[in-house]
Amino acid sequence: MKEKTYEGTKKTQNGLKRMFFSVLAILLQAVFMVYMFTRLNEYAAAINTTTSVLAIVLVLGLYNREQTASMTTPWIILILAFPIMGVSLYLLVGLNGAPNKMRARFEEVDSMLLPCLPENADILSDMYEKVPQAAGISTYLAKNALYPVYQNTDVTYYDQASKGLEAQLSDLSKAKKFIFMEYHAIEDKESWHRIQKVLTERVQAGVEVRVFYDDMGSIFFIDRDFSEKMEKLGIKCRVFNPVAPAFNMFLNNRDHRKITVIDGKIAYTGGYNLANEYFNVTHPYGIWKDTGIRLEGDAVKSFTIAILEMWNASERKVPREVDVSQYLLHYDYEAKQSGFIQPYADSPLDNEQVGEDVYISMANKAQRYCWFITPYLIITDEMSHALTLAAKRGVDVRIITPGIPDKKPIYSVTRSFYNQLVKHGVRIFEWTPGFCHAKMSVADDIMATCGTINLDYRSLYHHFENGCFMADCEVVHEIRDDFIRLFTESAEVTEKYRTGRSARRRLGQSIMRLFAGVLETENNVYQGSECI
Repeated sequence: MKEKTYEGTKKTQNGLKRMFFSVLAILLQAVFMVYMFTRLNEYAAAINTTTSVLAIVLVLGLYNREQTASMTTPWIILILAFPIMGVSLYLLVGLNGAPNKMRARFEEVDSMLLPCLPENADILSDMYEKVPQAAGISTYLAKNALYPVYQNTDVTYYDQASKGLEAQLSDLSKAKKFIFMEYHAIEDKESWHRIQKVLTERVQAGVEVRVFYDDMGSIFFIDRDFSEKMEKLGIKCRVFNPVAPAFNMFLNNRDHRKITVIDGKIAYTGGYNLANEYFNVTHPYGIWKDTGIRLEGDAVKSFTIAILEMWNASERKVPREVDVSQYLLHYDYEAKQSGFIQPYADSPLDNEQVGEDVYISMANKAQRYCWFITPYLIITDEMSHALTLAAKRGVDVRIITPGIPDKKPIYSVTRSFYNQLVKHGVRIFEWTPGFCHAKMSVADDIMATCGTINLDYRSLYHHFENGCFMADCEVVHEIRDDFIRLFTESAEVTEKYRTGRSARRRLGQSIMRLFAGVLETENNVYQGSECI
């Protein structure tokens, strides 16, 4: 019998109650709207006219938005074809705009924190001399995401999340000043208990400990009093964007980041959350493939700032000043490795799709190969064009997706994107041992990324994410070698999806691709699961 845990159907009683009331509130709102429409039949003509006018206004607004056509076209079609339903649905879940108050809060916090990071123009200049192929991407990140590139940083790669956890526990136990942990999901089970034990010991030793998690990501796996329990242990704890039994427009924007910072000297990130299946304690979908990296040195500053951004922006009232001097500490550290390291964060509250732009840039810059691994493949036309154009240029473009899905509907959408990629030369592999949750890319033995950003709409457009761009360093080759191992464990399905689809299947997949962005939004609002 298949074991069911975190990304399956096992749910805590608390999570079920909270999600039940949230969904009930939305359903009641929908019932009320239907009731009002039926009661107002006598005003049907006026309502139809008003809705049609509103539909035209919304369509014109969508047409002029600075968004990819893949995001706006489905809404335009839905609104024009079914004005009342389309307008209502768009107003409920399609705006994807955080409240202006929340947006202003993040802007205020960023204005205080991001200038604290070094400019490192000299390092960027050195990068143009040594690795010009990657330097343009670093320039983009520095100018538009405002996260600089560093040297003097050692990077350790973990091809299994369990290896990262063991190293993380060791480093946590040695913390002397502070520990910051920000994760999309925490499961109050064995793996977290090991971490909690160390954190409690460090608190008793006088170390400042902060834990920050996303409420939606953890809703099924911890009790609502989890943060209170942490506070009683001396651990400062905050919850991002709590799910309440009322519809929240900001619900669509979740904190998907996964970062640990220790003393401002060591940092961890990667694809794994703090839940049992990520470390293969449980096996709901075969073997779980996840990866992570450890940074030690100057580049840790950026991850420190990224966590402080979310922590301070989550306060009800933004502090007038944010003192970071006690956290951006200077160490006389001499890295053993060479290369360029650039941690970065991505926010849905600005006009930059940082995660997507980095992936597109890597495909555009690649000369020999560009490989990706992602649990979900739901991409924009821009991303698809970059991948296929690279393949047409003769670049070996490959994508690894799971052989065993965690969510069958989302997996069907993922597979619907195969044909448009493989017919232009992109190769698709499905990892047969289980579910691959890693989010990585590597190109030309020169540059690589590791972090939380999937090749899907939610990661690229809706969520707070983070990653690390690495160039001309040893870890790039380690990630490349891991990809090579994964290919040998995967089934290539390129030819299978190149031809042979029935007209009915092509039509169905076309509709699924068209409305993939809408489907992902709905899934995020109503399911409340990690899914990414």
